[in-house]
Amino acid sequence: MPKDTSIRSVLIIGSGPIIIGQACEFDYSGSQAALSLKEEGIEVSIINSNPATIMTDKVIADHVYLRPLTIASIEQILQERKIDAVLPTMGGQTALNLCVEAEENGIWEKYGVKIIGVDVAAIEKTENREAFRQLMVDIGVGVAPSKIANSFLEGKEAAQEIGYPLVIRPSYTLGGSGGGFVHKKEEFDAALKRGLEASPTHEVLVEQAVLGWKEYELELLRDSNDNVIIICSIENFDPMGIHTGDSITVAPAMTLSDSCYQEMRNQAIKMMRAIGNFAGGCNVQFSVNPDNDDIIAIEINPRVSRSSALASKATGYPIAKIAAKLAIGYNLDEIENQITKTTSAYFEPTLDYVIVKIPRWNFDKFKGANTELGLQMKAVGEVMAIGRTFIEALQKACQSLEVGRAGLGADGRHNRSIEEIMHGLEHASWNRLFLIKDAMSMGVPLESIRKVTRIDKWFLSQIQELVFLETELKRYSLTNIPKDFFFNLKQKGFSDVQISYLLGNVTEDEVYERRKSLGIRRVYKMVDTCAAEFAAQTPYYYSTFEDENESIPSDKKKVIVLGSGPNRIGQGIEFDYSCVHGLLAAKESGFESIMINCNPETVSTDFNMADKLYFEPVFWEHVREIIELENPVGVIVQLGGQTALKMAEKLEQNGIKIIGTAYNDMDIAEDRGRFSDLLKELEIPYPKYGVAENAEEAIVVANEVGYPVLVRPSYVLGGQGMSIVINDEDLEKAVVKLLGDLPGNRVLIDHFLDRAEETESDSISDGDDVHIVGLMEHIEPAGIHSGDSFAVLPPFSLSEKVINDMETYSKKIARALNVRGLLNIQFAVKDEKVYVIEANPRASRTVPFIAKAYDVPYINIAAKIMLGVNKLKDFTIERKLEGYAIKEPVFSYDKFPEVTKELGPEMKSTGESIRFIKDLEDPYFKKLYKDKSMYLSK
Repeated sequence: MPKDTSIRSVLIIGSGPIIIGQACEFDYSGSQAALSLKEEGIEVSIINSNPATIMTDKVIADHVYLRPLTIASIEQILQERKIDAVLPTMGGQTALNLCVEAEENGIWEKYGVKIIGVDVAAIEKTENREAFRQLMVDIGVGVAPSKIANSFLEGKEAAQEIGYPLVIRPSYTLGGSGGGFVHKKEEFDAALKRGLEASPTHEVLVEQAVLGWKEYELELLRDSNDNVIIICSIENFDPMGIHTGDSITVAPAMTLSDSCYQEMRNQAIKMMRAIGNFAGGCNVQFSVNPDNDDIIAIEINPRVSRSSALASKATGYPIAKIAAKLAIGYNLDEIENQITKTTSAYFEPTLDYVIVKIPRWNFDKFKGANTELGLQMKAVGEVMAIGRTFIEALQKACQSLEVGRAGLGADGRHNRSIEEIMHGLEHASWNRLFLIKDAMSMGVPLESIRKVTRIDKWFLSQIQELVFLETELKRYSLTNIPKDFFFNLKQKGFSDVQISYLLGNVTEDEVYERRKSLGIRRVYKMVDTCAAEFAAQTPYYYSTFEDENESIPSDKKKVIVLGSGPNRIGQGIEFDYSCVHGLLAAKESGFESIMINCNPETVSTDFNMADKLYFEPVFWEHVREIIELENPVGVIVQLGGQTALKMAEKLEQNGIKIIGTAYNDMDIAEDRGRFSDLLKELEIPYPKYGVAENAEEAIVVANEVGYPVLVRPSYVLGGQGMSIVINDEDLEKAVVKLLGDLPGNRVLIDHFLDRAEETESDSISDGDDVHIVGLMEHIEPAGIHSGDSFAVLPPFSLSEKVINDMETYSKKIARALNVRGLLNIQFAVKDEKVYVIEANPRASRTVPFIAKAYDVPYINIAAKIMLGVNKLKDFTIERKLEGYAIKEPVFSYDKFPEVTKELGPEMKSTGESIRFIKDLEDPYFKKLYKDKSMYLSK
C-alpha cells in the first residue's frame, strides 16, 4: 500500500531530559524518524523539552517546540499548527504515556489528529501487566506464574500463593523503575510499597522470579499488510535477574539452539500481531530455561527502544527510519533498502560479525548507592563494539568504556583478594565481567564461576581462552613472538597496551612498531546488513585482523571528528549534538567528514551523518590506525568532550594536526599552574591556589590559601572527585582518596569563595575577533557544580560592571590562549569582583542550550572557524530570544533511593530541560530566585 496522502503534517513526541532508563537512544530514533518523514515531503513538528539533543535542532525538523511535555503544550501546538497525525513511538515511555493521556482527554479527536505507528489499545495491552499476562495466556504464549495487585493486601496474598523468589513489576514505568526481586519474606513489604508508589496506576505484577534463566530480545518490524520481519536477535550475557539495560548483550544470539530460536520467532510474531492493528517497530523480551529450552515471554514494547538503537547500529538496518515510513502507510516491500540502495527493506539482516554492548555506570557520583545490579536499571550509558568474534568484540567494548581498562584484564588493574572476587561474582555490579577474568587468572574453575553467576558456559570458556593466551605470551619476549601467535592475539582483541604489560619492560609504541614490521595491521570491514550477499553503498566500518581491507581511502581533503564515547554524568548528549554539527560543517565546507565513536545510542553514529563512519573505540590504538589509513588534514577534538580532548597530547606527539585550538594552548587551560600564571600576567583575578602531590603538601597549601578549600584532580570533567573541605583532617582524607583513585595525578587546592555567585560565558574566537555566544547566571551559589545548577540566559541580576568584566576577561583569555573555535569560562562573583575559576577551550554543556535559546547555529559557526574556512565577520548573527531561558537540571535519584540528594562540586544530574519565561515576574522564576536568596544569605 502506498503512503497515506492525507498525512501532510506529523507531530513527533520526544522523550524529554535524559534520565537513567530513558537516554539519548530516543534522540537517535526521533531524529531518524523526522528525517525519514521529511524525505516524503511531510511537514515535521517536534515537541521535546531537551535542549542538548540534535533532535531539537532545526536541521532535523521543520518546527521545533522546546516546551514541557504536557497536555497543555500539546494542545497549544495543535492550536498553532494544523497537525494530521502524531507519532508517539519514538520518545520512549514519556511519549507513550503522554499520547495515552491526550487520548483519554479527547485531545486527538478534538483536533482531528490520528495516532500512527501504534494504537492506544496496544499500549494498554502491553503496559498494563494483567492485560499483557491474560493476552499471552489467550494466544498460548508461556508466562511466569503471576498475579496483579492494586493494593498492599492483594500483593501479600499474591506472594503467599506464588512463593519466593518473586519479582515485582510496576505497570506503566520505564527502566525497571520501582521494580525489584524479593528473595525472602522479610524483604517483601518494602519492595511492594515501592512498586505500588512507582506505578502511575498504583498497580504491580507479582511474578515468580525465573532467576538464572537465559534472557533474549528480538527486534521486529510490521507493516500494514501484516508482514513481519525480525531485524535482530540479542542475547544477554547476564542471566535473568539483571535489567537488560544493565546487562552485557551480544548480537546475534550466541548460545540459542536453532529449534528454540525458530519457536521464539514464531511466538514474537504471534505476540506482535495480537497486540493491535498497527504498523511499526516492536521489541520483545523472552526468558529461556537453560535446562529444557522452555520459553516464557517477559514483555513486549510497541515502540522503538534502547535495544532498537543497538539493533540499528548492530545490523545497519535503520529501524526508526523504516518504522516511520511504515507508520504513514508504506509496506516493507515498497521501501528502499537503505544500505544496498537496490533491494527492498523487506529482508532480515544477516550478520557476519559479532556485536557486544557493555553498559556504563556512574556509581562514583552516588555516594552510598547500592551498586548491586538487579531489576531496576542503573547504567547511565553504554558502548558497542564490533568484531569478527565474540571475544574480539568483548575486548574492544572494554577499551571503549573509558574506565581505565586496555581490554578485559592484562592491564595491571587487578588487585583484589579471592574473597572479594567471589563476592563480586555472586553479587553482580559494574565490574563483574572483569572479576570473572580475574577469578580465572587465579585458578578458580570455570564450573565454579558458572554455578555462582549462572552465565552460560560458552561465554565463560571464551573468556578462559584469554587466560590461556596470556600464559602462553609470557613465554616470549617482543623480539621472538611468532608472527602467527602475535596475529592470533590481535584477532582475540588484545590491545598493544595489554601485550606490552604482559611482556614487561616494553612500551605500547614498541609493540606497535614490532607488529607493523611483521605486517600485522588492522583492516576495516563494512557493515552491510546482508553478509556481502548484495553490494552495500554505505560507508560504515569496523576493524579486525584479516587480509582484505574494505575501506578504501579517497583522495579528498578529510577531517576526522573524535566522538565522546559512552554517555556518563558530566559528559552527555550535548557533545553528540556538537559532533553532529561538526560533521555537517565539515561537509558544507568541502571536506570529507569521518566520524570515530563507539556509542550506539547517538545520532553521530548514524551512518547517514558522516561521509564515513568508523564504529570503533575512541582509544589511542584504534584512532591512530584510522588516521594512518585515511591521512586527514586534521582531527577535531574540541567537540567530543573530555574523551576527545584527552587524545590531544598523543596526536601532538605523533605530529597529527589538531584542528582549531593547538594542544599547547589547550594544555595551558587544563594545567592549573600554567593557567594561573597566565591569569596573573593578564591581571585577571582568580582564587588563591596551590598544587600538591601528597597529603602533607596539601595541608601546607590549604593553610596558605585559607580554608574553606576546593580539592580536585587535574584533567577531569563533570567535577569528578571534587570536594569542599574546611579543616586539615577532612583535607587529608580527600587527598588520600583522590590519589588512590587517580594514581600519578596531582591535586589542585583552591581557596573556595564562600557565598559567591557563579556565572559562565561561552564564546567563539577566530584568532582576531571574539564573539560572546552567551553569558549565564546560576541560581545556586558557587560550590554547586554548574551542571547541577539552574542557570539563566541572559544574566538577570548582575551589574553592568560585572557583565563587562566577564566579557572583557573572556576576550582576553580567548586571545591569550590563541583559541580557534569554542571557549567556556566559569566565574565566581563576590562583592562585585569577578574571579575566573576555569577555562575550557572546547564545546561545553551550555553551548547547545544557548544555540537553541538564541536560535543561532553556534556549533556550526565554530566548526567552520576551526576548519579555517570562515572568520567571524563572515556570519550575520541575530539572537531571537524574547525574555529569558532557564536551564533546569534533571536528576535520576529515584534509581538510588538510599542516596542523599545533597548537591556539591561534583556533578550528579543526568540531563536537562529548557524553560522559557517572558520576564522576571514569572512565578516559576520568582520561586527559584527566592531559593537563591536563601542560599546566599546562609
